[in-house]
Formats: sequence, C-alpha cells, structure tokens
Amino acid sequence: MDILYPCCAGLDVHKDTVVVCVRRVDAKGKMRQQTRTFGAMTGQLLELADWLAQEGVTHAAMESTGVYWKPIWNVLEDQFHILLVNAQHIKQVPGRKTDVKDAEWIAQLLQHGLLRGSFVPAPPQRALRELTRQRRQLIQAKASVANRIQKVLEDANIKLGSVASDVLGVSGREMLRALIAGRDDPEALAELARRRLRAKIPELRLALHGRVTEHHRFLLRLLLEEVEQHEAWVARLTARIGEVLTSPLAEAVGRLATIPGIDERAAENILAEIGVDMSRFPGAGHLASWAGMCSGNRESAGKRRSGRTTKGGRWLRATLVRVAWAASHTKGTYLQAQYRRLAGRRGKKRALVALAHTILGIIYHVLKGGATYRELGADYFDRLDSERLTRALVRRLEGLGHKVTLQPQEPAA
Repeated sequence: MDILYPCCAGLDVHKDTVVVCVRRVDAKGKMRQQTRTFGAMTGQLLELADWLAQEGVTHAAMESTGVYWKPIWNVLEDQFHILLVNAQHIKQVPGRKTDVKDAEWIAQLLQHGLLRGSFVPAPPQRALRELTRQRRQLIQAKASVANRIQKVLEDANIKLGSVASDVLGVSGREMLRALIAGRDDPEALAELARRRLRAKIPELRLALHGRVTEHHRFLLRLLLEEVEQHEAWVARLTARIGEVLTSPLAEAVGRLATIPGIDERAAENILAEIGVDMSRFPGAGHLASWAGMCSGNRESAGKRRSGRTTKGGRWLRATLVRVAWAASHTKGTYLQAQYRRLAGRRGKKRALVALAHTILGIIYHVLKGGATYRELGADYFDRLDSERLTRALVRRLEGLGHKVTLQPQEPAA
C-alpha cells in the first residue's frame, strides 16, 4: 500500500493522558515508529508539540473523544495538519485494544491516507457555535421550567392553560404574580387579562377558581424567578452573538433570513454549524449528507433494506426541521407547495425532513453564490409540467362520471 505521509503521528486521546505514536520512513526506506505518553495539562501538551516538531511530523490524526480533543487541537492546529476522525471509522481489530495499539493503528491508517477528517471550523466560528448552542440549551431549560409551572397550577386546580394559549404570556404572568401575592379572587384575576384574552374572561373566571396553598405560591415564585433568569441569560447570549457576528457572517444572516421559515435566530444557528465558506462541500448533496438530511443507502443481495436518514449534527438537524415546519405554514410559497405535495403521499414527518433537505440546498446556493432567495411561487409545480397535471385532472373528472372537453383559453389582451 502506498505511503502518503513519510512522517506522521496518531494520537489516542483520554481525559488525563495522550498516547502518541510517530511513524517515520528513514533514509533507507525502513519504517520506524516510536510511542510516548504525555499528560493533558497545557505544559505537557506544549512538550508534545515540541516533540512532534523535532521528529519532523507533518500530519497528525486523533479520534473525536468527547471534549478532550479540543485542548490538543488548539495547541497543535497552527503547527501541523491535523485530522479529527470519527471513532466509528477507525475501529481496532478485536482482541488488540490497548492505548498504544490504538495510537499505532491511527498512525498507520493516516500514513496510507485511509482517514477522512471531520469538519472543524475556524476559531471565530467555533466561538459562535458554542454561544448559539448554549442559547438553545437555555431556551430548552426555560421550556422545562414552564412545564413545571403548568404542573403546579394543575395541582392547585388552576386551569389557566386550558383557556390561555401561553401561560407565560403578558396576561398569564400578571395572573401568576397575583396568585403568588396571595390574591385568589377568580373575578379579580380574570380582569388582569389583556388584548384578545379579554374575550375569554367568563372562561377565565371558571379556570382561575382553584385551591392555591402557600406551598403552591412558594413553588410558583421560585419557578417564575427561574424563568426570568433564563430569559435574562438568553438576552445576554443574544447580545454577545451580535458582537461576534462580524462580516461576512453578519451579511450571510441577512441573506438567509430572506428564505421562508428562517428568522434571524435560526440563521445564526445555521451559520454557527456550517459557516459561510461552501468550498469545503463539493455540492449541495455533500452538505446534506454531512448534515444527515438525506436518505441512507443500506442494500444487501440486491434489496434495499433501509432508507433512513444518515446520522448528522443534531444541532443543525433540529434547526432545519423547525425551519421546515415554519416554512410549511408560509402562504403562497414554493416551500409550502412542496410540503403539501409530499405530505399527502408520504406523511407529515417525512415531508418535513424532505422540506428541510430542500431548504439546506437553498442555503448552500445562497451562501455559495452570495445572492438572496428568489421565490418560485406556489404554482411552480403546476407550471413545471402543466400537461401532466391537466391529464391527471381530466382522468379524475372522468372517473367521477363527467365528460370533459378541453378548450384552450385565448391569451388576455
């Protein structure tokens, strides 16, 4: 097997140690390897970098092991060409699993060019990614606290959630604060409703008649403070994201926001995951495959066993599906037409995944071409093959017992 890199290294990364194997072809063409173990402290990692430089290493590879690979990557990325490899792609031979053997195996695969590195963005994008992911986790935590508030209200037989669509809306929070303050008159609480909720005051009077104890008030006060704290943290993160969104990321956010279903926050989340440089992906299909938004291919004996989507980044997938759901509710758009076209014969969930795939393809071309989204219209599929649609509609009418005569419409003057 050909040797692509005469001197390379394989790193087996752990929490407190890093086992490193250096493979080098000497002047006589003989293969030599040397293995050493280093600690994971910063000083020890700098010593590792110096040793690799002394040995003449040009390329290195390591497994994606939790978060333990990140400090090593930060130390080595400016000096060597590093590959971060999916652990499933470099499984060791059964029965030969030791740290030293793992490092040797990684170095051997790298030397022959059998490893494919994962996408690791540049430091500015990595910082943006950490901020957007932290914001999303806080939003999820806030939703969990909101569910606990609903449980406390149900325990007190306060049926506010049965009347108001959002218990934590403006009206809902006023009522919660009044309950916490000790006010339990249903009529007075119902009068705190605002705007469209005032039309439901009779229902609110019935829903707000419960048995609220001091125990319930204590829990509601604690949980409401927690919700407000999460909202304050989310606001701080959003402000910080705005600060780190420099050009060209800030410009790309505006272009992505022209796509139906994508708002500013979703655009920030998407760019944090894929960046703006689409040259790393040969095409839109490669980006969809990397994101895990395309159909899988599992075939045996000439039969397709499964077409389930491949694994990809869960952060990006979740954002794309939410965007697809929003796009499916936009009126008079190409994306809504595609969703309805697929949902009728494939089901809503599969249609959402397919729509997310389409949106990711649009994102790819918008970012690569530096353009904004151009709407095709809700009648795009009708215009795409009008003759085929006409034949289908005629057959349907004839199936209902009608005799159909088609007459071309004269063009408007």
